[in-house]
Amino acid sequence: MNATAIDRLPVVVIGAGPIGLAAAAHLVERGMEPLVLEAGPTAGAAVREWSHVRLFSTWGELVDPAAEKLLAPTGWIRPDATAYPTGGDWAERYLQPLADVLGDKVRYGARVTGVARAGRDRIVDSGRDEQPFTVHIETPDGREERLTARAVIDASGTWSTPSPMGADGLPALGEKAAADRVSYRVPDIDDPAVRARYAGRRTAVIGSGASAFTALALLADLAVDAPGTHAVWILRRGIGANTYGGGEADQLPARGALGLRAKAAVEAGHASAITGFRTKAVSYDGDRLVLESEDGHRTDPLDEVIVLTGFRPDLSFLSELRLGLDERLQAPTALAPLIDPNVHSCGTVYPHGVNELSHPEQGVHLVGMKSYGRAPTFLAMTGYEQVRSITAALAGDQEAAERVELTLPETGVCGGSGLFDEPEQSSGGCCATPTTLQIGTAAPASASGGC
Repeated sequence: MNATAIDRLPVVVIGAGPIGLAAAAHLVERGMEPLVLEAGPTAGAAVREWSHVRLFSTWGELVDPAAEKLLAPTGWIRPDATAYPTGGDWAERYLQPLADVLGDKVRYGARVTGVARAGRDRIVDSGRDEQPFTVHIETPDGREERLTARAVIDASGTWSTPSPMGADGLPALGEKAAADRVSYRVPDIDDPAVRARYAGRRTAVIGSGASAFTALALLADLAVDAPGTHAVWILRRGIGANTYGGGEADQLPARGALGLRAKAAVEAGHASAITGFRTKAVSYDGDRLVLESEDGHRTDPLDEVIVLTGFRPDLSFLSELRLGLDERLQAPTALAPLIDPNVHSCGTVYPHGVNELSHPEQGVHLVGMKSYGRAPTFLAMTGYEQVRSITAALAGDQEAAERVELTLPETGVCGGSGLFDEPEQSSGGCCATPTTLQIGTAAPASASGGC
């Protein structure tokens, strides 16, 4: 196939979430044809699964400029730029209307199972860059199809592949057997069935990021109405000055407030923290669960476990492409040093685009959460800048592709997981002997800010 014919092919975008739809909007603005493939039945299918969670970015930071241009002629009204939406708000008031405007450029129920070069497997060099991409999809009724594309933008995210509770990155021994008592999502306490699952029970929350903060705050709220509800916060490190995030110093105020709510949950006695605990196994004590650490310490019996240890990219359907990925983060090689949680703080990440997101395989880009691999602290604004840059490059506008058009909050307060053996200035370091802390007995503090 000659270059002219390839240029007439669509750019396939994988995922109709916020970054995938923004990519489609930028492609339309540049006069190119997008085809968005979404495995779910609606736009923002993954976002809808956490519809009860409030974002710590405002509407003003969650609407892509090119997308807004598409929406404006339809009479769409931009939400209050200073308000904080829930995931459900984001999906219903922005993502679905945007997908509706794109019309048949978005295809639902199309799960991508493979991407490759036409007629070339991973090892073939000859004529590789002159071939279009083939994209294999599977429909809900089991049919298989093969599509052809000039380029591929993978915005499929990481939601479908949460990390397990095992400290070595693998499922803890017994984790799969206890699947009916283990969740990998922030609970929706307003759902009667979910509320009944955790009310009056002892629940371990494993993780140290915003999702763990949210779960702790929600369980603390539940404890006010349901005596006996208690959260056991499992931390691999000790509790120090940065454990709860930036607080009032965070330039994303809602994120800072979220950490303060988690702190209040602990100080009110609704949660206790076990520090220096790296989970190796989960077993039963009668009909309750017990977690065991790498050094043999065991928790008291638990009723439920909520694992919020982050996410990782699904790279299985990209196995025939030549990707340049960091060996630790599974993020693009040039991007990884900017987001490495071993050394990164939010203020050190500058806006990045096509140069940092390119691979040995020309014409394929991982964007959004997927571009961050296993690293946390991704912001929607970052993804919007990524796809603006990439679509400019695809259109041949290299000057625009390399121009920075975004200023991010320089908080410097979310320092990631820290070095493996770096001690905290607190009781118990990263690898300290597990310690249970019951901090404070004050009355519950009123929640400030959103979750």
